[in-house]
Amino acid sequence: MPESSGPGSHAVVAGAGIGGLLAARVLSETYELVTLVDRDTLPQAGVPRRGVPQSHHAHGVLSRGFEVMEELFPGLGADLVAQGALVRDAQADVRWFNDGHELSVGDSALPCLMVSRPALETYVRSRVAALPGVEIQDRCEVLEPVADAAGTRITGVRLLRVNAEPQTVPADLFVDSTGRSNRGVAWLRGLGYEPPEEERVDSKVVYVTREYRRRPGEASADAYVVGASASAPRGGVALSAEGDRWLVTLFGMNGDDPAVDPEGFHRFAERLPVPDLHRLLERLEPLTEPRAMRIPVSVRRHYERIDRMPAGYLVFGDAFCQFNPSYGQGMTAAALQAVALRECLARGSGAAEVREYFRRAARAVGVPWDMSVGGDLRFPFVEGQRTLRVKLLNRYVARLHRASAGDAEVARAFLAVANLKSPPQQLFAPKVLAKVLRGRPAGAGPRSATASSASLPAGG
Repeated sequence: MPESSGPGSHAVVAGAGIGGLLAARVLSETYELVTLVDRDTLPQAGVPRRGVPQSHHAHGVLSRGFEVMEELFPGLGADLVAQGALVRDAQADVRWFNDGHELSVGDSALPCLMVSRPALETYVRSRVAALPGVEIQDRCEVLEPVADAAGTRITGVRLLRVNAEPQTVPADLFVDSTGRSNRGVAWLRGLGYEPPEEERVDSKVVYVTREYRRRPGEASADAYVVGASASAPRGGVALSAEGDRWLVTLFGMNGDDPAVDPEGFHRFAERLPVPDLHRLLERLEPLTEPRAMRIPVSVRRHYERIDRMPAGYLVFGDAFCQFNPSYGQGMTAAALQAVALRECLARGSGAAEVREYFRRAARAVGVPWDMSVGGDLRFPFVEGQRTLRVKLLNRYVARLHRASAGDAEVARAFLAVANLKSPPQQLFAPKVLAKVLRGRPAGAGPRSATASSASLPAGG
């Protein structure tokens, strides 16, 4: 591995998932050498890998995330469509069900990318690997970042490659993008720093996913999204993906888990708040057995509140903030962190100004975090502080879902916020507010008597 040649010349990124790849892409604009390391053997084909267990399950790339990725990797959408992915309108081509209400169909001008997580990661990794000055090392583990004698600045990273002795390589910047493993706590303490305070929310979610063959004419949409509600704490998504496949993920909460046997999987789908996804499954040919995953606790780490941090130490992706994946926000949140990092580098902040990056990254994840936590707190078994603001917002969103069933403009406003293209305040714009407060349109009642409370959209 080449050594750094001077200040600001070498950045090391730990973790080659979506977050680490996006960080490396942005860093390549400033650093002479960017080294991306990962413990896994990174596959050449778009298949799941051990270090990303969630990659078997359906993932959503929200419209804002797709927009950022397209900006960082021009032609990404067209290239992936050529490989079998789909780019579709979030309102016209997706059937959304929230609280048993189906969102009114219309043209939202919100393009969303439908592709499997392994295919997306493999494609983005190929684009990053082709960048000048970027190298990707698989089967290579970060043992620890190394600081100067005073412990105030990162000077290197200690690495362990397969069948080799540990080696310390010089580095001006270290980026922890190791995902949900949270190895940063031990690393920071090893450098003499206290880790950040954390917010933790356990939504008690279990995912089970099965793949099905996708044939023309079998479905009325390219994706189905069924959100959970307080009285029906279960949901699911069916997303079109490359390889003429449907990725169908069902999720349950608080012990009401989807079954991992085929018959039980379909029985669980039958218990969803609306019958549409179950009816779809009855028409499809299964390709795989169901596969389960217990979702870890959602954690937001407040690095922006830390008084002391070594210069040249950044945190990215799920290592910075890990979401309940039911809302499909994780990859888009990583893309927004990439925007924050790019802005800092453009201002000439460099490795020394970590505090500015953490402030910007915290603002980037603040809105999706508040949305997902507010949604989780609808469920009585989820522990957390239910402030008056959270209660009022959830009541308002419940009314918004009713209104969106009969009004395409309200539905479009909701989807723009859910896709992180518009701020939440957009839901209180005069036209939207008037329609929401006017009450439920005629014929727009819930599709099921079990659905009652507010829900944000589910996703992969």
